[in-house]
Order: sequence, then structure tokens, then C-alpha cells
Amino acid sequence: MNALLETVDERPATDRRRPPSRRRRSSIGHPRLTPYLFLLPTILLFLGFKLYPYLSAFWVSLTQNVGGVTAFVGLDNYIRLAQDPLFYTALGNTFLILVVQVPLMLALGIVLSVAFNSMLLKWRAFWRTTYFVPIVMGLVAYGILFRALFDSGDGVVNELLGAIGIGPIPWLVDPFWAKISIVLAMTWHYTGQNAIIYLAQLQSIPGELYEAAQVDGANGWQRFWNITMPGLRPALLLTVILSTIGTLQLFDEPYVLTNGGPDNATLTIGMYLYQNGFRYFDFGYASAIGYALTLIIAVISLIQFRLFKEKTR
Repeated sequence: MNALLETVDERPATDRRRPPSRRRRSSIGHPRLTPYLFLLPTILLFLGFKLYPYLSAFWVSLTQNVGGVTAFVGLDNYIRLAQDPLFYTALGNTFLILVVQVPLMLALGIVLSVAFNSMLLKWRAFWRTTYFVPIVMGLVAYGILFRALFDSGDGVVNELLGAIGIGPIPWLVDPFWAKISIVLAMTWHYTGQNAIIYLAQLQSIPGELYEAAQVDGANGWQRFWNITMPGLRPALLLTVILSTIGTLQLFDEPYVLTNGGPDNATLTIGMYLYQNGFRYFDFGYASAIGYALTLIIAVISLIQFRLFKEKTR
């Protein structure tokens, strides 16, 4: 024991007073800041390519080009917008297409998704692929396709209608039929995409619910209304909001099919913004239209979200 104590006492006094070693902190700072360090590239890209353009566009909406010089005009562009009858024409056309096309497209998407999910349907993979293919076609490409189909002179649709004794329809030169042409084109292009979204949601509904309802005597309509539709609510909320936003921003279809005509019958807010910005080079007024459209989209999306949330409760 004495020998052991003597051996211990032989250590230098500095060693006996040295506290236990502590783990050194990382040189990059506090550990809680590490996730933000990894997010820094994304944050910088967002600030540079998202936030800055938004703020810059808002500043442009408060200016006007006068004699080649940009002048600050405050809210003059927004006051002009509130008094612009052509803006209200474009707004009315956009909302008319919205209330017709979106419910039609989503209803067809639900019907197709139920059919795709049915065990009675043969070659289900083939039909799913077939109906999804239109969404991969470019917007301008399918616009040109439908322009050829609906041509009032020698369009394929009028040729087929003539074969069964129906006279030619002025699809793209009549205000009413021009809107119908845009609705049909958009429905063909986007229905398959929504059907696949609904199909994915349907496959998450437990099959035991349908079996239990069938045992209890529920018919097909009752099972659809009380099981399928409540199960589709998350997907319905997503597609309703996305479809509403997409339709309010509608530009490609009327630009390619009708160029906003005839007589501004298919002029949408997106086309009106484009005309002011890139045809008349009135970027201040075009930016004001863009921010007005952003406000409209935000309000409608919020209302839709609240309505679906209340129904879910």
C-alpha cells in the first residue's frame, strides 16, 4: 500500500490538478445551428430567386415608365386597375371557365379513379397509363393539337360531326364555343392527372370498411358516398386548390387556341397581364395585375381550405 501511494505521489503536481478532459465544441458553432447550415444553400436560392423577384415586382407595380424614365407613382396602377373595364372582362372570363371546367374535371377524375381501382376492370395498368399520358404533353403542343381539331374550316371535329349530319360548329370564332373549346382542352389534359391522385388516395382506404358496409346491407352508392368520398377528402382538397390556382393563372390555352378572342371572349387575367407587360411594355401596370391576381388566389384558396377543414371536422 505504501509503495502504491508513493507511486501515485510521484506524478507531477500539474497532472494531479488537471480537470477531466471535456469534449471540444465544434468549430462551426452551436450544434443547434448545424441544420440551418445545411439549409443555407436552399435559403439563399429562395431569397435570390423567389423573395427578391416578389419584392422587385411589388416595387415595379408602384412605378410607371414616363418618357423612358421610371417614376414612382404610388398606388396609381392599382387605382387604374380598379377602374379598368377590360380587367373585369378578363376576370369574368377566367371565373366562368373556372366554375365550369374545374368541377367537370374533378368529377370525371373521381369516376375514373373509382374505375381504375375496381377489380372488375381488365388491363388496369394500361388504362391508367393511357389516361395519364396527356399530362406529359407540353402546353403549347397540346394547344396546337386542339387548334387543329377545332378548326372551323377543316378541323377533325367538324369533319366527324358532318359525317353524322351535324353542321359545322364555329368552335374558335364564336364567343360561346371558344370558351367551350378551352374547357374541353383543359379537361382532356388534366383529368388523368387528378384521377391518378385520387387513385393513390383510394388505395389507402382499408378494404375492411367496404366489406363491413356490404355486410350491413349498404348498396354501392351508400358505400361510395359514406366511405369513398370521406376517404378522398385530403386528395380533393389538394386538387381543388391546385386546379383553382392553375385556372386563375390560365394563359397557354387561350393564347394558343384563340389569342384571347373573339372580341376578348376568352381573354383571361394571365393573358391580360402578358399583353400589358410584353405587348405594351407597361410593366408597372402588369405587375399590379399580377399582385391583384395573387391576392385573389390567396383569398379563394383560404376559403376553400377553411370549407374543407370544417367538413372534415
